[in-house]
Amino acid sequence: MKKKKFLDTNIDYKSKTVEDKIQIFEYKNLRLPLPTEIEISESGTCNRSCSFCPRSAADFDDKKEFITNDLHEKLCEELKKLNYSGTIRYSGFVEPLLDKNIYNLINMVKKFIPDSNVEMVTNGDPLNLKRLKKLFENGLNKILISAYDGKEDADKLEDLCKKANLSNEQYIVRHRYYSEDQDFGITLSNRSGLMENAEFKIDSLKEPLKSPCYIPSYTFFLDYQGDVLMCPHDWGKKVILGNLNKEDLVDIWFSKKSMKIRKMLNNANRNFAPCNVCDVEGTFMGEKNSGYFN
Repeated sequence: MKKKKFLDTNIDYKSKTVEDKIQIFEYKNLRLPLPTEIEISESGTCNRSCSFCPRSAADFDDKKEFITNDLHEKLCEELKKLNYSGTIRYSGFVEPLLDKNIYNLINMVKKFIPDSNVEMVTNGDPLNLKRLKKLFENGLNKILISAYDGKEDADKLEDLCKKANLSNEQYIVRHRYYSEDQDFGITLSNRSGLMENAEFKIDSLKEPLKSPCYIPSYTFFLDYQGDVLMCPHDWGKKVILGNLNKEDLVDIWFSKKSMKIRKMLNNANRNFAPCNVCDVEGTFMGEKNSGYFN
């Protein structure tokens, strides 16, 4: 009997924000949706190297480099012109709270695009009451905290959020300390083939999945160097759609390359790298978004 995979309890909430926040934009006589999620991987570093993460591989290159204010402001200015009202999430391949400038970045988003929903995914290690309050004072709408060290750790993080007077809608503490048999409390994936050398090895697929993937139809993934990736699971940066330092967001999002990849994946064609070795299901949300691109 096939083992049932752990599914993140945040999926239901996230799927609503993905499909309810669709904004149609006219680009070269076509009416198509903008990304409903902008995910920013705003540095090259993390303080942990979890066994189920590519960072646990001996050859993973940790870089203590951070997104520039100029690049971040360019993103905000372009989103302002679009009257953007979707989600901006600081997450990606890094720990956002290692960036001392993170409060200014959040504040910048709220000044430029006040109707956006600003979120952060963190392991909670750098958090204290002062920093947590400061995040929300600067405009953060929701924090998703992954507790890796046990129930006691999770309880302390829960208490911290309550002391900061956060509502239930403003935070989630996710229990990531379960056993390997329980998938650690993570919706595990092979990170588009980058888990073969990790401490907790997950093999690349020998044959591509024969199912759609809607993620590139709703996610714009930006890293700290300005590279826009096809997908937040592409840790190896195998497909770069463009660079925001040199191009505009809409031109990258609606480029021929982006549109071609979207159409292939929406039609269950994963016969290209790295999607041919990826085990992400990709259909938990975004079907409505994907329908516009077929």
